[in-house]
Amino acid sequence: MAAPSAPKKITWIIGLVAGILGIIGHFAQIQVLTEYNYELLLIGFAVLAIGTTFREL
Repeated sequence: MAAPSAPKKITWIIGLVAGILGIIGHFAQIQVLTEYNYELLLIGFAVLAIGTTFREL
């Protein structure tokens, strides 16, 4: 198994923004964010995990 590598900056930003929107949606009553808060958190985590697994992302 290959050693994890740092994701590219854009991958990290996308994962971070998705995670933050998911957290905001959990605590604030914003219709779209509240409806999809768990999905946004999952997407953010998945993007960061995939970004550290593959060097090209």
